[in-house]
Amino acid sequence: QGEPIRVLVTGAAGQIAYSLLYSIAKGDVFGKEQPLVLVLLDITPMMTVLEGVVMELQDCALPLLREVIPTDKEEVAFKDLDIAILVGSMPRREGMERKDLLKANVKIFKSQGAALDKYAKKTVKVVVVGNPANTNCLIASKSAPSIPKENFSCLTRLDHNRAKSQIALKLGVTANDVKNVIIWGNHSSTQYPDVNHAKVNVKGKEVGVYEAIKDDSWLKGDFILTVQQRGAAVIKARKLSSAMSAAKAICDHVRDIWFGTPVGEFVSMGVISDGNSYGVPEDLLYSFPVVIKDKAWKFVEGLPINDFSREKMDLTAKELTEEKETAVEFLSSA
Repeated sequence: QGEPIRVLVTGAAGQIAYSLLYSIAKGDVFGKEQPLVLVLLDITPMMTVLEGVVMELQDCALPLLREVIPTDKEEVAFKDLDIAILVGSMPRREGMERKDLLKANVKIFKSQGAALDKYAKKTVKVVVVGNPANTNCLIASKSAPSIPKENFSCLTRLDHNRAKSQIALKLGVTANDVKNVIIWGNHSSTQYPDVNHAKVNVKGKEVGVYEAIKDDSWLKGDFILTVQQRGAAVIKARKLSSAMSAAKAICDHVRDIWFGTPVGEFVSMGVISDGNSYGVPEDLLYSFPVVIKDKAWKFVEGLPINDFSREKMDLTAKELTEEKETAVEFLSSA
C-alpha cells in the first residue's frame, strides 16, 4: 500500500455519485491495494445531504479509504488532485432550451477548469460526466491551459456498454462476448453506435457482428435508435435518470485510464479530436475508439469507414461544432 491518491467527485450529493462512491472506495476502480482520499464537492445548499453521504462512507468501514473531505469550495476540492470526476452540472429543466443549458454549464466548467489549472497536479486526469458532457469537457480543458488536452475525456462508455449489451441480448450471449463496438461523436441522440468493426464470440468462435446477427435492417435501424434513445427511455420508466449504469460506466472508463485496455480490445471515449485520421474537425471533444496504455490513450487507426458510417459521423460532428460555437460565445462573457 503506497501513498493515497486524491480523487475528486463533484455533484457528490447527487444520485450518480451515490452509486459511484462505494465502488471507488472499495477498490473496484484503482485496485484493491490503492489507498484513497475522496474529495466530495457540491453546492452549498447540498452540504447537509453530503454530510449524510460522508457518514455512510464511514459506516462502510472500507480499509482503502483514508479520508473523506466534503466541501463547497473549489480551492479545497481541486487541490493536488490525481483524478477529477466531474459529475455535477446544471441539469436540463422542462421547457429549457439546449442553449440555456449550455450557458449555465459554461459558467460551471469554466470555473472548474480554472480551479484545476490553479490547484490540481499537472498530471491530473479529468473525466467529465455532467451533460452536455462533450462540450462541458472542452470548456474545462480550454479553461485549464497548463494541463495537457489529452488529460481530459468525457464519458461515452455508458453508450458503449449499452451497445454491447443490445448485441449480447439479441444473440443470447454475455456482454463479455462482445467487443470493439464504437460510439462516434456526441453523448447525445446524434451519437453513432457503430458495430461494423465489432466482434462477438459465438460458441467459441469469433465472428463479426453483422455476420453473427444477419439482420442488417435491425443493425442500421432499431439497434442504433435504441442506443441513442436509451437515456430517455430510462427516465420515462424510472422517472429518474440512469444512475446505476452511469456509475458502472464511469468505473469502467476510469479503470481503463488507470490500468489500460485489454490487448486486442478498444473502448469509446470522448477525447480531443486533434490529429485524428477520420476526418473529424480538430478542436472538438468527440467520441472515438481508443486503446490505453501507461495512462495515455491513442486513437485506433485505419478502420475502414463506409458511406453509411461517414454520414452519421459527420452529422454528430456538425452538432458538436455548433455546440462549441455557442459555448465559446458564452465563454468570453462568462
